[in-house]
Amino acid sequence: MATRTPVGGEPAARLGTALIPPRPTRVAAAETPRAAMASPVVVGATIIAALYFGRDIFIPIAIALLLSFVLTPLVNRLRRLRLPRVVAVGVSVLLTLGIVAALATLIGIQAADLAGDVPRYRSTIERKINGLRDSPVGHITGYVANIGRALHDGGKEASKEASKEAGKEAGGAEGQAALPPRAPDQAHPQQKPVVVEVASTPPGPLEMLSTVLAPVMHPLATVGIVFVVLLFVLMQREDLRDRMIRLAGSSDLHRTTVAMDDAARRLSRYFVVQLALNAAFGVVIGTGLYVIGVPNPVLWAIFSAVMRFVPYLGAVLSAILPMALAAAVDPGWNMMIAVAILFVVLEPLTGQVFEPIFYGQSTGLSPFAVLVSALFWTWLWGPVGLLLSTPLTVCLVVLGRHVEYLEFLDVLFGDRPALTPVQNFYQRILAGDSEEVLGHAELILQQCALSSYYDEVVLKALELAARDAARGVLTAKQKGAMRTALGELIADLAERSDTVAETAGQGGGGGESACSPLPMGPAPDGLAAAWTRQGAVLCISGRGFLDEAAAAILAQILEKRGIGARTVPFAEASAARIGRFEPGPAQMTCVVSLALDGEPTHLRRLIRRLRARMPGVPVLLGLWLAGDDARAASGAERSAGADAQAASLRAMVEAVLAAAQNPAIPEAEAASDPQTGGAAQNARATAGV
Repeated sequence: MATRTPVGGEPAARLGTALIPPRPTRVAAAETPRAAMASPVVVGATIIAALYFGRDIFIPIAIALLLSFVLTPLVNRLRRLRLPRVVAVGVSVLLTLGIVAALATLIGIQAADLAGDVPRYRSTIERKINGLRDSPVGHITGYVANIGRALHDGGKEASKEASKEAGKEAGGAEGQAALPPRAPDQAHPQQKPVVVEVASTPPGPLEMLSTVLAPVMHPLATVGIVFVVLLFVLMQREDLRDRMIRLAGSSDLHRTTVAMDDAARRLSRYFVVQLALNAAFGVVIGTGLYVIGVPNPVLWAIFSAVMRFVPYLGAVLSAILPMALAAAVDPGWNMMIAVAILFVVLEPLTGQVFEPIFYGQSTGLSPFAVLVSALFWTWLWGPVGLLLSTPLTVCLVVLGRHVEYLEFLDVLFGDRPALTPVQNFYQRILAGDSEEVLGHAELILQQCALSSYYDEVVLKALELAARDAARGVLTAKQKGAMRTALGELIADLAERSDTVAETAGQGGGGGESACSPLPMGPAPDGLAAAWTRQGAVLCISGRGFLDEAAAAILAQILEKRGIGARTVPFAEASAARIGRFEPGPAQMTCVVSLALDGEPTHLRRLIRRLRARMPGVPVLLGLWLAGDDARAASGAERSAGADAQAASLRAMVEAVLAAAQNPAIPEAEAASDPQTGGAAQNARATAGV
């Protein structure tokens, strides 16, 4: 029986399957990606449909899971008191149920009280409306209303005229024939209708009970399901964790267990802190409204605390109703203004000061993800989904960070950058956008030293570019745009210090830094005058399209350490122009190449020409992308004919600094690249260094 060739072109003989003719093999390979793309779409659509049609079941389960994160610290504390798990879980659930019942009772009492007082505020509202009519705002509003009324009445008149014209055209003889004949008894007065009264029987006790309980049966059922599920989740927490570990992948139990425990701990802390902050916000709002004199402050305190779970719009919505009530109660406008000031001061203070202090700068979600999740969960589950949107999406993002198969959730909704700093930089220079390249550099240099930024971000991005160029995927236009963007970046950073400001280094930003805040090496002490002259170190670029930018970076770093450096393009030291090349007061020559395949032949010839033109001047070869193996580097060094070789920018800078500080020592040590962890290389310095 014939079988289909697996995706990726693996030979059938390797898998022990029968050979397939070429034509069916191509068809199968073309259809497989479609099936692979359709499968996640079908699964996602099925999950969304299940969540939508089963919302009566999934909403209580989601609320119970979120409450379990809140109650887990309480259960753990009770367990530390040597209480059995059943008792600890029962006490926690009963305490939560009591708090919910108390809040529901308070909301009902306050709402009933407010509904009874509404007729008393009618006269105040009418007086304020009449007062607004006499104000400039009222004149403008009335003018706009008159325009709208005129347009509306004009539309009505036009429709009436059109109907009259249509009636006239359709009239005539046909209209006369359509008149009904006169009834023979039309002269007699009509008889009055007889009034019929239907007497309804009073409802029985069961009917009254069902009428009273019908509106609250669904909420009570939801609350019951929530607490039953919560009870089982807290009782079976370890079993559920083990099942999640099995789903996440049991091949590395230690790593998966640590990740799951860390995720649960972080979610629990986040939800507890968020609940505490929102409750404190509600208490402060209620106290402030009580001092201002707004009726039913407890109701508005609870409402404000709950609405803070709604992203973006929650604070605005929680302020509208108290402000409207203050406007209805107070004959003037002072109470409403005081309520507005209360919310305007407290909401930014809570969101921008207290929240970052207690649980970081954000929820771990990007602003776009917060908005999309709010829209999605509101469409899926209504107002309850809006309240649960941020907590549910936070749970999904945390799962995406710890479960490999769900990593796309972290990429889509997380606030961490989708690309690494190296990838970001490469994407910007590939597009040739100099302004974005400089903006990216300014952002990273707030926490990184300039030399470390060059070594750990820029040069690693240039390695990606060199690999793409070796594969032949870069066009000449893209290479030119890269050279231009890199040249402008290096020129813009020429005046920047190679140190990080103390405020930036201490702030930290709460995130991982893209590179080290420490520079490559301090400026040498007591430099000889020969090393400080312009052109003391010649930074000669290789033939690659990125080598000139790499040589300019090296020259800039050396100049910031007091060493005079000059950049020399490869063309100036070519075979045709080497006779006219003026080395000047050169103390060392540094040849820089971003070579992926070791030491190219043109570098060997270049070094030979430099030795003939500048006898006695040491040559340091920098093959920054040739590899990290010290023995391979040593062999490449001997074949190239250089006096020393460095496999990275850091190693090259430190070798030059060592030569500048110890000009009488015949041998200098080129430091190894700390990023690769290799041993220190003993690089041979030439005579005279």
